[in-house]
Amino acid sequence: MSSGVVRAAGCVLWRRAPYDGEVEVCLVHRPRYDDWSFPKGKLKRGEEALAGALREVLEETGFHARPGARLPTLRYVTGGRPKQVLYWAAEAVSGSFAANSEVDRLLWLPPGAAAARLTHPRDRPLLPALLSSL
Repeated sequence: MSSGVVRAAGCVLWRRAPYDGEVEVCLVHRPRYDDWSFPKGKLKRGEEALAGALREVLEETGFHARPGARLPTLRYVTGGRPKQVLYWAAEAVSGSFAANSEVDRLLWLPPGAAAARLTHPRDRPLLPALLSSL
């Protein structure tokens, strides 16, 4: 019997900006929720968290990613159920974005601008954790 916790995983996807080499992070816009967040999603039955995180990044952003450090786990309640999201730092290594049914827009932003754009304040602590892991 499951604990009732919704298990999810995601990544703070990053790259070096092509024009100055500074770190940029990827935010995705989900029209269903009209929010800006990091790519993440529910794990499939039996799926390892890191594999699920990388799958979600590819599905939502079109980018293949090289995983790095574990980042803080976020825990919150959504739809009346507890949710736990495991996060990793992940460097975008190849790919390109195409709008899809889950994500209609993608932005690459410097960490400060990303912090300001994130819809949910609970996501913000992931940015300094990413930067300290690089």
